[in-house]
Amino acid sequence: MRIETPYLLFLGDAADPLAAKTAAGIAQWRPENCLGQMRLPGCNADLGLPDMGIAEARAAGVRTLVVGAANRGGNLNEAWVPLLIQALEAGLDLASGLHQKLADIPALAGLAASLGRQVHDVRHPTGTFPIGTGEKRPGLRVLAVGTDCSIGKMYTALALEREMQARGMRATFRATGQTGILIAGSGVSVDAVVSDFVAGAVEQLCPANAPNHWDVVEGQASVLHPSYGGVTLALVHGSQPDALVMCHEPTRPHMRGLPHRPLPHLADCIAAHEAAARLTNPRAKVVGFSLNTSALSEDNAQRVLLELEERFGLPAVDPLRTGVGPLVDQLEEIEAHALA
Repeated sequence: MRIETPYLLFLGDAADPLAAKTAAGIAQWRPENCLGQMRLPGCNADLGLPDMGIAEARAAGVRTLVVGAANRGGNLNEAWVPLLIQALEAGLDLASGLHQKLADIPALAGLAASLGRQVHDVRHPTGTFPIGTGEKRPGLRVLAVGTDCSIGKMYTALALEREMQARGMRATFRATGQTGILIAGSGVSVDAVVSDFVAGAVEQLCPANAPNHWDVVEGQASVLHPSYGGVTLALVHGSQPDALVMCHEPTRPHMRGLPHRPLPHLADCIAAHEAAARLTNPRAKVVGFSLNTSALSEDNAQRVLLELEERFGLPAVDPLRTGVGPLVDQLEEIEAHALA
C-alpha cells in the first residue's frame, strides 16, 4: 500500500502520550509529512503540531487523516466514526494501524467507495504476494534483528536511514509493521501475511536495486522467540541482508509475553540470526549492537556498551544517547567492498 501525504494526525481523546504513540512516531521521524494534529476534549497527548479541524486541514493541503491513537484492544471508538465520515466528505483519505479494520465499518467503506477515497488499514495487507525464491538480487540490505520483540528495531532502522542519508548514502527505510508503514507511507505488515508468502512479500518490498543502494529493513520479533519466531525467520530469508544489527534491552528480565523464558544470550542470538540469514545471503553477518539503555544511568549505559564492544569486537550504540555512526561506518565498509 502507498499512503498519500501530508497527514493530519488524529489523537482522539488519548489518555496519555503512550496512547498516541503511533502518531508520535510519525511526527518524530517524518515531521515534514505532518501538517497538524486533531485532538478531542480530554486528550492528554500533544505532539506540538498545530491543532486543526478537518476543513482547516484540507485547506492546508492534508491528503490523509491518520488514526494515530489506539483504544484498549485496538478497536475504533464508535464516537470517532462521524469525524472520519467528515474527513472522507472533505476529500481526505483515511489510514489506521488499529486491529479493527476501518474498511469493515459499513458507513466508512460505503462512503469511501462512492467518493473514490482510499481507506488504508495498514495492519491488514490487501495485495497478493509471491512465494519467496531466495534468488540473489542486486542492491545492499541491512536488517534490524533482536533478542526479543518491542525492543527498538524500528527506531534503529530509522536512525540508520537518517545517518546514512546525512552521509550521502543511498538508503530507503522499508517498513514491515503498522507504525513503520505510516511513517514511510508504504510497506507491508508482515505479521498479517499468510506464512507461505512472508518471504516473498519481503522480497517484493526490497526489490533489485542499484549496487550501492541500501534497503534499511525494519525487523520484527526474534528468531528465538517461541511465539513470533516464524515471522522473523521468513523476514530474514526474504530481506536477504548483507548486514544485521542486533537490538537488545539489557535490563529486560524475560521475553515479552513469556515470563518463564529469559532473554537468550547474545552470542546465541547472533549465531541463530546469522545462520538463518546465510540461507539466502552467505555473506550475512552481524555488524554491531543497538541498545535501548533508557532504564540505565548515563555511566551504566556507557559501561554496558563498552563491555559489549570488548566482548564481541563490534560497535555498540544507543541511538538516542550515542547515535548510530559506528554502525554506519561498518555499512560503509561493506558497501566499499561490494563495489570494489
